[in-house]
Amino acid sequence: MALLATAGVTDADAQRPVVPGTGSEIVGVADDFEDPEWKYIPRDPKSTEDIDENQRGPMGRTTNGRWYEGIKRGHPDVVRRVATPPGGIPGSTGALLMRSKFTGIPGRPSGTMHQDDFVANVQYRLKRRLDISEVPSVTTRVFLPPVDTWENRSGPHFGFRLALETTAMVDKEVGIGIFKRTVEEMGNEVYWPGMFVEFESKSQTGKPNDYAYLRIRGNQRGGDFRGPQITTTGWWTMGMSVTPDGMVHYYASPGVDDLTEDDYISSQYPYSYRAERFRTFFYNICSADDGQRWSTTFIVDDPKVYVLRPKGQRIATRP
Repeated sequence: MALLATAGVTDADAQRPVVPGTGSEIVGVADDFEDPEWKYIPRDPKSTEDIDENQRGPMGRTTNGRWYEGIKRGHPDVVRRVATPPGGIPGSTGALLMRSKFTGIPGRPSGTMHQDDFVANVQYRLKRRLDISEVPSVTTRVFLPPVDTWENRSGPHFGFRLALETTAMVDKEVGIGIFKRTVEEMGNEVYWPGMFVEFESKSQTGKPNDYAYLRIRGNQRGGDFRGPQITTTGWWTMGMSVTPDGMVHYYASPGVDDLTEDDYISSQYPYSYRAERFRTFFYNICSADDGQRWSTTFIVDDPKVYVLRPKGQRIATRP
């Protein structure tokens, strides 16, 4: 069973930007990586469905059932539990390290930036999706290593994202053989808003210094936009919440303290969609996919899922 650890809030909080981490933590999903026996079983070669429509099943999974390989883009090349870097959450002894070299088709470097996905098993452990009326939110801690260890590449290096659903016009194939055609009809649309750690390498920009910032996905047209500059490495706290009006709210701050209203970045209807259901959250690891350079190494810790208006006080999950 997944239990709810409740903090005091009022209904009025639901209709304005809600600080991620507000309300009740759903215990039994996400992870704290404290188990020294924590292990990921990769089941290589990984999926590259987004490139060549090849899933290469079965998919990789953790032995605790809380994470799985992204079916669309495959898992990071390295996924392992490590000792928590200095400055982490007090009392934390374990965290999750992720890095990749071949983010495209395994063993076939493309020289084009690709990304891998590591997905939290929220929807299936709960045996349902969270309704947006419950006001779901997710928080995570992310360790940014010293800049001189980053992959020397301008572009996205890391992503923290949600999987949301709405009702929208979607393409559907009808007919058989030469009579097959694509039509538009109302249906379930999945989309993936989030935040990326974006890097501008001084060796590529010609500027005197490297530069990093959070890139937000996305605005009403579906485009990304610049968020706050990253002025320090080490631990950061990131979070996103979704309110009953279907809007996504973005927050981040350096350090491991809980998020507050002061950490607010933006509120958006990505792609002009109004979210109706929450599936899960996931991480992206990005690299040049040139077969030579490793991605920047990122470490995450203590991701948590919350709801402000839980449906009942107990939510069943898989053991």
